[in-house]
Amino acid sequence: MPKGSPERTSARKEEIVKACEQLYQTMSFREINLKEIGKVTSFTRTSIYNYFQTKEEIFLELLKREYELWIDELQQIIEGNETLSKKDFAGQIAKSLEHREQLLKIMSMNMYDMEENSRLENLVDFKKAYGKSMRTMLRCMSKFFPDMELKEQQDFIYEFFPFIYGIYPYTRVTEKQKEAMEQAGVNYVYQSIYEITFQCLMQLLPDKK
Repeated sequence: MPKGSPERTSARKEEIVKACEQLYQTMSFREINLKEIGKVTSFTRTSIYNYFQTKEEIFLELLKREYELWIDELQQIIEGNETLSKKDFAGQIAKSLEHREQLLKIMSMNMYDMEENSRLENLVDFKKAYGKSMRTMLRCMSKFFPDMELKEQQDFIYEFFPFIYGIYPYTRVTEKQKEAMEQAGVNYVYQSIYEITFQCLMQLLPDKK
């Protein structure tokens, strides 16, 4: 890491992450590399190595930021509501994930490669944000479903979080995939992020007493 103020280092890392995010709108994970990222920043490929050793570390930082934004929205749900019905709670959580399509895309498509090709310290930093999202969801459960026992809350977490890893491929389908489904005779109903998340939550959440 080059010498400089923490603020300057943070600003440079943010420029690199934003460039990666920009490319990800039109390019696949496989197509993006440090050279391509360098083209849309003030950095050369060599200077990017001062901040990130692999493109996977850049994506991991981007995913951490997405988790932090989701955590903020979950906290707003906690602070902005005294009580919520099961239906309203499911709707607000589904809406919060609908806002985080990029989080769902990265998790579903590229998670293994990012974790495998990132340094341990970077992975630990990301896992802190991931862990905080789980704890924040537990806070949601404790506030809006106070009759649930701790074991029931934890069971919900370990059912819901693996579920969100698979949302994106079911809600963002290419024309080629649709054509293949039709030719294969698979009658599949396409749903939005909100719809599929809402339905899952309505099944996982207990009825309020």
